[in-house]
Amino acid sequence: MSEVELQNNQNMPEIAKDLFAPATEASMQDNEKISAPSLSFMADSWRRLKKNKVAMVSLVILLIISISSFMAPLIAPHNPNEQTVQYANLPPKLPGVGINGFNGTVNQNGTRIDKYDVAGVPADVYYYLGTDSLGRDLMSRVLYGTRVSLFIAFMAALFNLTIGVVYGLISGWLGGKVDNIMQRILEILSGVPNLVVVILMLLVLKPGITSIIVALALTEWLSMARVVRAQTLKLKNQEYVLAARTLGQSPMNIAFRHILPNLAGVIIIQVMFSIPSAIFFEAFLSFIGIGIPAPNASLGTLINDGYKTFRFLPHLMWYPAGIMSVIMISFNLLADGLRDAFDPKMRD
Repeated sequence: MSEVELQNNQNMPEIAKDLFAPATEASMQDNEKISAPSLSFMADSWRRLKKNKVAMVSLVILLIISISSFMAPLIAPHNPNEQTVQYANLPPKLPGVGINGFNGTVNQNGTRIDKYDVAGVPADVYYYLGTDSLGRDLMSRVLYGTRVSLFIAFMAALFNLTIGVVYGLISGWLGGKVDNIMQRILEILSGVPNLVVVILMLLVLKPGITSIIVALALTEWLSMARVVRAQTLKLKNQEYVLAARTLGQSPMNIAFRHILPNLAGVIIIQVMFSIPSAIFFEAFLSFIGIGIPAPNASLGTLINDGYKTFRFLPHLMWYPAGIMSVIMISFNLLADGLRDAFDPKMRD
């Protein structure tokens, strides 16, 4: 050691022994504790979903629309099927609002005319979204029509969860000849267009919600079955499945208790994407005249009634079309958020 290093060591302060203490078993356990709370898969997915502001806004919008539509009998201002011909084609009017387009006036030859005064509507009666050609309240019909469309969409989601999940899980788990036969059945059903199925249903059933639901029950679950089968084929060779087999658990017990919970994310995402598809399918059928019969309304029938007079009374089509657009966009954005939340690769 050189003289310079020796002098430096002599100038260093002495460290007192009482600054140190032997490590105990309790202190070692405290150092090994994880500070962050342990979260389950669903709790962690919900935490990441809440960070997605677009998905949360979409969820709030869907909750508001769903609650409002299913409470339509309580909050609808008028009977949706009550016809008052003298109040036909009234523009929207909101109490206390003097903005043109929402004050019950229309522009005729450069002059604002109060259609409510002309029709003799009482001063305390308001039609917030106007009336149609038969004098029926458009807001009440939109509320009831949204309820019909959402009911059909949720029924399609129910068939996805029951028929599609069970069919795909059994097909993927059993494999072999059973899987080949079940997949050929899927291919045959997929080759028949939904519209053909609905038309065939009309030969047996009357036009309405029942025929649409039966058509969805026959065709809507096919994509879900394919997705679940593919994921089941991927998961059934995992280590925890092999361990369950070794322990003697039955095949159905393994499929529904070990594989199905690991498919929860994929199933929820697929269901969320199927709901707007079912809404559009119902609206398309009602638009071409083979959906919900009169006087009942759905978003599709309201759009069909409104587009005929769109040039003169655009509000009859704008409001139901706007509601349907908001519902479909919100479901798609929420499904995108759920896909990111359930994706293990997106964990932070």
